Amino acid sequence: MKVDPLEIDRNGDDCVFQNKNRNYSGLLLADQLKMGEARIAAMREAMGDDADIIVEIHSLLGTNSAIQFAKAIEKYRIFLYEEPIHPLNSDNMQKVSRSTTIPIATGERSYTRWGYRELLEKQSIAVAQPDLCLCGGITEGKKICDYANIYDTTVQVHVCGGPVSTVAALHMETAIPNFIIHEHHTNAMKASIRELCTHDYQPENGYYVAPEQPGLGQELNDEVVKEYLAYVIK
Repeated sequence: MKVDPLEIDRNGDDCVFQNKNRNYSGLLLADQLKMGEARIAAMREAMGDDADIIVEIHSLLGTNSAIQFAKAIEKYRIFLYEEPIHPLNSDNMQKVSRSTTIPIATGERSYTRWGYRELLEKQSIAVAQPDLCLCGGITEGKKICDYANIYDTTVQVHVCGGPVSTVAALHMETAIPNFIIHEHHTNAMKASIRELCTHDYQPENGYYVAPEQPGLGQELNDEVVKEYLAYVIK
């Protein structure tokens, strides 16, 4: 289960898009720490000890506030601490990683293996999250995964797109030795997304089966996709 415990404040405002004055990049105040920790504690109590929690931060925190929050929630056995800070500063990511026992994950906004180089060589992350639609495609994504494997870094492909990106990720995950989990985003369960292609691959009992059809094993549903045609007017 993935949660962003800091994205919504106590008033219900989105701290990313609605409340532009909200800033978590310095130090977290006592009330902010208490709010975020309480949400994680409630999840752990509701889910019990046999479920994993991924804390997604969307890079809302700065280095020091990320360390603050990590220390506050370590006791809840967090599976991954995702994008605690912006991934472009590998030195700061390394500092966060070394300050906590929670494995650090990032990579959905890192492009090509060169974008991962410092994160991996400085051993700043435990889990790489390449997005095959953004990182350079399947070939470049495979190189990133192999590069990560050298440093005992596991892979969770970032999947926040549609049915095509889902099957691309499944094929990648079956071809690498350091795959850890597949991301099943809420978008994948929306009817408007599921109807975009001819095959609706969904997990059963927590597991996906990779397609065996030719190519990716997926085809666009032309009748549906034509409703989303874009017209360029010059």
